[in-house]
Amino acid sequence: MTLINENYLNLQGSYLFAEVARRTAAYKASHAGQEVISLGIGDVSRPLVPAVVEAMKKACDEMGQAETFRGYGPYEGYDFLRKAIAEHDYRARGIEIGEDEIFVSDGAKSDVANFQELFSSSARVALQDPVYPVYLDTNVMAGRSGTCKEGQFERIIYLPCTAENHFAPQLPKEHADLVYLCSPNNPTGTAMSKAQLKKWVDWANEHKAVILYDSAYEAFIRDENLPHSIYEIPGAQTCAVEFRSFSKTAGFTGTRCAYCVVPKALKIEDETGSEHALNALWLRRQSTKFNGVPYIVQRGAEAVFTPQGLTQTRQIIDGYLENARVMLSALRQAGFTAYGGENAPYVWLKTPKGLSSWDFFDLMLEKLQIVGTPGSGFGRAGEGYFRLTAFNTPQLTQQAAQRIASFSF
Repeated sequence: MTLINENYLNLQGSYLFAEVARRTAAYKASHAGQEVISLGIGDVSRPLVPAVVEAMKKACDEMGQAETFRGYGPYEGYDFLRKAIAEHDYRARGIEIGEDEIFVSDGAKSDVANFQELFSSSARVALQDPVYPVYLDTNVMAGRSGTCKEGQFERIIYLPCTAENHFAPQLPKEHADLVYLCSPNNPTGTAMSKAQLKKWVDWANEHKAVILYDSAYEAFIRDENLPHSIYEIPGAQTCAVEFRSFSKTAGFTGTRCAYCVVPKALKIEDETGSEHALNALWLRRQSTKFNGVPYIVQRGAEAVFTPQGLTQTRQIIDGYLENARVMLSALRQAGFTAYGGENAPYVWLKTPKGLSSWDFFDLMLEKLQIVGTPGSGFGRAGEGYFRLTAFNTPQLTQQAAQRIASFSF
């Protein structure tokens, strides 16, 4: 008899965004003709910018010529893209990251999901709560979670991020081997300061822990005092892996391109106390399980860093931030307490009148035809909250704001 991997049986319900999509589809099917505005799943609405499109077209033409055709590319990404990333995302900020410390992939979701494979199944994991579900679910799949009791797993260390602590995770009181941090945060839309990050870096180095730092939304930071990279903090290269994405930065949700930085100085021990570089282990993993991002897509990603690409993508991001401002204004006009939306594309609001997150989801869908994401889907500390994204068009965002501002909650 073939036996199932029973860790998968510990997963709780369906994947959050799949459930949002299912409920939305059911509503649309029974309410034909009603315009439903999606501010739920964080998919972008603006097309690829001209600089990216032209680069992809040129690369496509190259692939159609024998002299410039390319087959399998490097597992870690083409040198031209890794160089552009190192120069523009790090060295321009005074951070020395080697090109051989950068690994191009098909998405930050894939990277943060897969990176945990490098660690022992006995490793203790600490997570922000609320949290992007992939961090938790992949560790459940790997067998690190234990059983779930009252909505939380017994072996996972939860770091509540609430209004009371300004949505900033506090250092764990017990030992943790892996810590997932996300800033600017999904779902709360808040960002960590350099002082807050320094506490984490110092703690991780002292306790020989590894920080898995998701900065997929760093391009939305407009506050000059906020760090764009964890490597702006001294000591981070010996304790942190950073994940970045072109999905929200440049609209690559449908073309798939991201990268992670694995410093060579970051090492972990085996049971005998011998040290091993995570950089070499990640390359070994990727060369076994991943064939790389298509050449055409990587040329498009490279174009993001050209003067034209930087200008054009910033205009897109500014537009999404304006959407967030519009939503924040409408919510506050309607009497809501809302957070985020200033250095991130997410607005995090307190549900009214003690409504549960899913009850508020149903109310928004049935009364206003607006789709958001229930906060409880991100963890127990997310109950009583609701996430709205700024990724729809300006026109539909304005419509959604008008519906909210005119409705009596």
